[in-house]
Amino acid sequence: MAAAFRKAAKSRQREHRERSQPGFRKHLGLLEKKKDYKLRADDYRKKQEYLRALRKKALEKNPDEFYYKMTRVKLQDGVHVIKETKEEVTPEQLKLMRTQDVKYIEMKRLAEAKKIERLKSELHLLDFQGKQQNKHVFFFDTKKEVEQFDIATHLRTAPELVDRVFNRPTIDTLQKEKVKGVNHQTRLKRIAKERQKQYDCLAQRIEREKKLFVVAQKIQTRKDLMDKTRKVKVKKETVNSPAIYKFESRRKR
Repeated sequence: MAAAFRKAAKSRQREHRERSQPGFRKHLGLLEKKKDYKLRADDYRKKQEYLRALRKKALEKNPDEFYYKMTRVKLQDGVHVIKETKEEVTPEQLKLMRTQDVKYIEMKRLAEAKKIERLKSELHLLDFQGKQQNKHVFFFDTKKEVEQFDIATHLRTAPELVDRVFNRPTIDTLQKEKVKGVNHQTRLKRIAKERQKQYDCLAQRIEREKKLFVVAQKIQTRKDLMDKTRKVKVKKETVNSPAIYKFESRRKR
């Protein structure tokens, strides 16, 4: 009895899965249900309509007509290839722009600016390599005075001190007063090395502050572009500057 029950259950499952069909065509396999056929037929007709529209568009295309996409497409081996637009952004800038907010970037930039001001106040930028060299112009009445001109005599100082831009005492001061401060050659070299190290640190901080300023501007530009106001690009983006857009002026309500 149990075997008969299992056989009846199997026949019911087979009837549920299969569509009833004449016995003479059972060797052809399952007969497709009408809903499955409709889905397959609709998909086939949709693809055929799409191909027909593409053929019509290709036949009616004017080869001399201009499309804006042509400015970004080039013909390579008989195939149109779209040129990839390359943004002028360094990997460090891209990483910061993706992971950090503009407020965080601005906070770090202001911190760098404060450190720069503190270093400038300590070093005075007297012999900074990145600083533009000052010029001292002397005026003379005759060419003879120009030919006989000696800068050490004119400044009344020792020839060894002429190249200094600071702490350049005159000969009278050197004769009247004793030398103050460090005069040992080893210590002087160490002090000069430490001062140069501070100047290098200052140059690095100035460069970092500039980069953070550019990153903050680029992030702000991308946020401004989310506005639906009509805009026109005036200047392309570069490594050292963001893209410039001209927005349509709107009257505030």
